Amino acid sequence: MPDSPPPAPRTLECDPLTWNDIFTTTIDTVPVECIRPIDTDCPSWAIYPPGCYRPDDYLGALHARDTDGLWHVQTTGERHATFADAVRTLRRPPTWSHERDRAIAWARGLLHDPDLMVIDIQTTGLREPFAAQISAMNADGELVLDELLNPQADFEPEASALHGLTRQSTQHAATFSNLLSTLTEIFHGRHLVAYNIAFDRDVLARELARHHHDPAPADAWLSACRWDDAILPISTWTGLWSAQHRAYRYTRLGSRYESAANCRLLFHRLQVLAHSATHHR
Repeated sequence: MPDSPPPAPRTLECDPLTWNDIFTTTIDTVPVECIRPIDTDCPSWAIYPPGCYRPDDYLGALHARDTDGLWHVQTTGERHATFADAVRTLRRPPTWSHERDRAIAWARGLLHDPDLMVIDIQTTGLREPFAAQISAMNADGELVLDELLNPQADFEPEASALHGLTRQSTQHAATFSNLLSTLTEIFHGRHLVAYNIAFDRDVLARELARHHHDPAPADAWLSACRWDDAILPISTWTGLWSAQHRAYRYTRLGSRYESAANCRLLFHRLQVLAHSATHHR
């Protein structure tokens, strides 16, 4: 093997057909060496740690396919949009299959829980925001709540640019206080699940403290619900390992910045996990 492989492509976004036969690139601050097999001119590379070519060092093979524009991971049959994500699948720790199975079991348990409530809240921004839209979906996939709210606060321009809500467009909507009895009926005693549940819970806590002028009743109200975050199980199931952080990368759901649509996205992802085959019995 050469001591100094040719440099990586100028960008991993360029056409793989123009890439060198051998190059080193860095994914999540950790380099990998990519070597095209000698028996092909196709955009395929075997992946190794730089300078390490023993059989135990081999991470796997990646193939760029013209037909779907995705990177194919030979060992798992997976397809990923970027070369970097494909490499991340090859770096999964040996414990991943067990962790994935636990994520699948978690999703199956949720979907069999009659108290499940998938929620999403759109807000006035990120800095101490108030609620502008709240939706909730039950264990049957039925949307049981979809409300626009008057947050009685200004919107951050960046937030309005994403979800399209403004002070003017929400001025005639119900306030959180108007909706509180409905929220209590729907949420109390339920198992609330969201993508980054801490954010949604903080928004509700802020709204409740404003309504009661006291954080104590807010804490009591929140304690009547169970809270569960879907980020870690879904990111673990996806299995894009960051060698830099030694953790699974956050998996994006493809947010529509509309609360009902986000509930549907998360519910569908839970179904995908629940219907996945496990590796261990």
